[in-house]
Amino acid sequence: MSAAPAPPPAGAGAAAPLPTVVVPVFNALAALDACLAALDRTLPAATRVHVADDASTDPRVPALVDDWRRRSPLAVTAVRRARNLGFPGNCNAAFDETGESDVVLLNSDTVPAGDWLRRLAAGAARDPRLATLTPWSNNGEIVSFPNFVSPNPLPDDPEAVAAAAARLQPRHPPLPTAVGFCMYLRRAALRAVGGFDAETFGKGYGEENDWCLRAEAHGWRHALCDDAYVAHRGHASFAATGLAPGGENLRRLNARWPGYNERIARFILDDPLRDDRARFAQAIAMLAAASPQGDLFRDGPVAAHSTSLDR
Repeated sequence: MSAAPAPPPAGAGAAAPLPTVVVPVFNALAALDACLAALDRTLPAATRVHVADDASTDPRVPALVDDWRRRSPLAVTAVRRARNLGFPGNCNAAFDETGESDVVLLNSDTVPAGDWLRRLAAGAARDPRLATLTPWSNNGEIVSFPNFVSPNPLPDDPEAVAAAAARLQPRHPPLPTAVGFCMYLRRAALRAVGGFDAETFGKGYGEENDWCLRAEAHGWRHALCDDAYVAHRGHASFAATGLAPGGENLRRLNARWPGYNERIARFILDDPLRDDRARFAQAIAMLAAASPQGDLFRDGPVAAHSTSLDR
């Protein structure tokens, strides 16, 4: 599907500085290859990208990253850990390695589309008390589209879906937590709150929810970037570790933050993003009506969700 150029992000008369994109990596070669190719397609030349390989056991991964770093028009830095730190520890090290810029934590099994990064930056610039922004996704729990809290299939044309999102007047509705597949993190909030709790959350899952609750306790807020879209395959990096959403880390999260599950369940029940999804669906329908391609999402199963919003 081809579409007319999308309007610039709201409030982007003076373009907000772009954050550094941090891509944590552990194996998942094919998904990583697709993610890096999408970064080349969607980001302006010289955008800063920091790839943090958490001691992948697949020797093809560092070779792929090194080859891409040499060819990419982006300003790429890459590190390979001497030992596996786990997802939270790897992210914390990457936060320290990226200076004072804001960052976007981007999972290696995502497929960014459109001018997603510019729209996240513009959203952050509009409200200095936002600690995080999360874009729409096919597989993003509370920011999932078209089906809420469901792992929708990858759209056939993520660029067309992103083009539809870009035509929305952003509201940046509040979220109870960011979702870790793609989250804008304001550096000032990182300085105030600290990084992820790697000691408690180990290999990963739940650390971003804990961080968001800590940030909220410091007066920060979280929001949906409703004019940006990032497709997400889901769980690729964690497949080799045997980790899954929920489990012991969800127990730890709820022990630290009593009522967290109930709060997320209430958000799901109230569904305050219902009208926002309807606006998004209408924008997609208008694009689809003008294209012989038709539906952008393949039919797929709708699975149950957990209240540990996961990557």
